[in-house]
Order: sequence, then C-alpha cells, then structure tokens
Amino acid sequence: MIFTLGRYFLRRYVVTTLWFLVGVTSIIYLIDFSETTGRFAGLTGYSLPGVLYLTALRLPLILQQTIPFVALFVGMTTLIALNRKSELVVARAAGISVWQFMMPFIVGALMVGLVTTLVINPLAAWGQSQALNIESTWREASNRRKETTAVPWLRQISGKDDVVIGGRTVLENGTLITDAVLIHFDSDGRIILRQDARSAKLKDGYWLLTDVTETRPGEVPTRLATAKVSTNLKQEFVQQRLAQPETVAFYDLSQKIAVARSFGVSTKALETQFHSLLSLPFLLVAMTLIAATVSLKFSRFNQSRSVILGGILSGFVLYVVTTLVKAFGSSGVVPPFVAAWVPVVVAMALGATILLHQEDG
Repeated sequence: MIFTLGRYFLRRYVVTTLWFLVGVTSIIYLIDFSETTGRFAGLTGYSLPGVLYLTALRLPLILQQTIPFVALFVGMTTLIALNRKSELVVARAAGISVWQFMMPFIVGALMVGLVTTLVINPLAAWGQSQALNIESTWREASNRRKETTAVPWLRQISGKDDVVIGGRTVLENGTLITDAVLIHFDSDGRIILRQDARSAKLKDGYWLLTDVTETRPGEVPTRLATAKVSTNLKQEFVQQRLAQPETVAFYDLSQKIAVARSFGVSTKALETQFHSLLSLPFLLVAMTLIAATVSLKFSRFNQSRSVILGGILSGFVLYVVTTLVKAFGSSGVVPPFVAAWVPVVVAMALGATILLHQEDG
C-alpha cells in the first residue's frame, strides 16, 4: 500500500512540477523577449526571428535560477491540494507517518535537481555562449558600443613588452575579444602605446588585431587594418582566465578546474559553481521541507495565509543567503565547498527539526 501511495504522490508532484515549469517558462520568455527587444531594437542585425531565437537561447539560464522557487511552490501547492481533499488525513489514519508520505516529494525534488544539473545546466551554458556570439555580431554590425559583460583585464609580460589587455566581450572560449584595448608600458611603467581594435584573436604566439587605432603620447593616432602583438600566453591559459562559470557546462567544470590549477589561475568561482550544482538537488529538498512545515496541517488547523506567506519568505531568505554565500565563495572569502553546502545542510536540518516538532512533539 505504501508503495502504491508513494507512486500516486510522486505522480502528483511530477505533474504539478511540469505545469509550473510550463507557466514559469512562458512568463520568463515573454519578459525576456520584451527586455531583449528593447535592448537590441536599434542594432543593424536586429530581426524578430533573431530576437525570438536569442531569447530561447537565454531561457535555460534564467529558468535554472528559478528552479528553487519552483520546488518551493510545487511542494506547497501539492501538499495543500492533498490536504484539502483529505488524502493526507486518510494516509495518517492508515498509520502512515509524515516521513513516509513525504518521501515521494523528497524523491521528486531530488529528480528535479538532477535534471536541472545534468540537463538544464549544459543547455544553459551552451545557450549563453551562443547568445553572446549573436549579441557580439549584432553590435559589430551596427558599429555601436553599448555596455555589456565586462571582460577581466589580462597582463602579459613577454620579453621587454608589458601589455595589459581588456575588452567588451569574450567569445570562442576566451580566444576572441571584441572591442579590445591593449595598453603597452615601458620599463618605467609609463604608457607608450594604446591600441584599440575591433577584435583581438589569440593565435599561436601572437594576438591578431583587426581594425586597429594606435595612439602614442604626443602623436596623431594612426589606423591600421590589422596588427600583430606577440604574446607568450597559451590558448588554454586564456580560456581558463576568461571563462565565466555560467558558460561552462557541469560536465566540463572538473576539467576546467584542473586545467586552471595547472596554469596557476584562481579556481574559486569555478569550484563554487561546481559545488553549487552538486548541492542543487539537496537545496530543492530543503525547499520541499520548508513547504511541508507550512502546508501539512493547513486544512486541519485552518492556518491563516500569513503562515503560507511565512513559508514563501523563508524560502526566499534561504535563496538569498545561498546566493550571497556563493558570491563569497567565488571571491575566495570562504572555501567554495563551505559556501555551497553549509546553507543547504543547515536549511535541511532546520526543516526536518520543525517537522519533527510539529508531528512528533
């Protein structure tokens, strides 16, 4: 009987999750489409099919960020619906404890977390990378400079050349920088040359600059179609240095971390992202336990809406704390493992403790 009841509860949870995902996806798509249209309407490459495609590419990344809230609302909706139909009351009368009939919801949350980590995240990484390529192409075609994702500055010292490199966007796994700026210094730290290029492509032993404007102190700027700047940077190093954790799929994070360590590049952001994705299924379990603390006795004790609101606020606080601590882990303030796992473990323990107090006294 418990197995049959568990399958029924799990099916209800999965169906409710699918309906929530359809609704949330539709809302996200419409909002992001409106925002994207406003941002790119004036660019030369703009087109309605292009914006529809660009919005679809960005959709998995935004959806991934909403999954914890989806788990919270799905848990609350499903449990309240079961309570109002007295199905949980019948389960209790049959001698099934809260931990037994909560197990299907916990399993469902783990399943949603695994799908998010193993399926949605790789799609989000790929989609974000493609979206950046399209955005860069449109900006390049319109020859306009608007704010976009900042690129970390690189410094290379090759022989007597001391060059700092920056730009607007980074593409092709870190080997192509658009709207690149290269500032050359002499041995005394004075600026001797500035190169502004439409793009900088890392080749074997040099940067290939296109559409370059060279400016030297006290001289008139000169324009060049192409220019080469020697470098001792390897493509693998630049890829790790400029890689954004959001554009790296879960399956590639371990390799990226190992390669970055071999080049002496900080791996805090990548490690935090890796542990965050590993802990995501358990974060959804914590959200489900929070939902249970405010939903299980809703019909029996006629709890007010303020109690439900308290559950929503608790889930929101947990999400904010998780995001904040993740930022600390990415910056190296706290170890990445601690930043990703401690909030989740604490939230699960608190949820289980509250349920024990409510059900077992």
